[in-house]
Amino acid sequence: METTRYDVRVRLSGEDGNAFAIIGKVSLALKRAGYTAVAAEFRDAAFKCESYDALLRFAMETVEVE
Repeated sequence: METTRYDVRVRLSGEDGNAFAIIGKVSLALKRAGYTAVAAEFRDAAFKCESYDALLRFAMETVEVE
């Protein structure tokens, strides 16, 4: 997935920080913003991240993380 930053905000600060929760929150936010195909691409690519830090970086490159 080519990383494009979408105008979607996701609150991760102070929330459950496990990888599955992050993937779910970002995917859901993308779907709600009308980016259904992007949400699926994000989810598939996120599960391939090699570390938690890589997942966080990928999420921050895709959406605006608060």
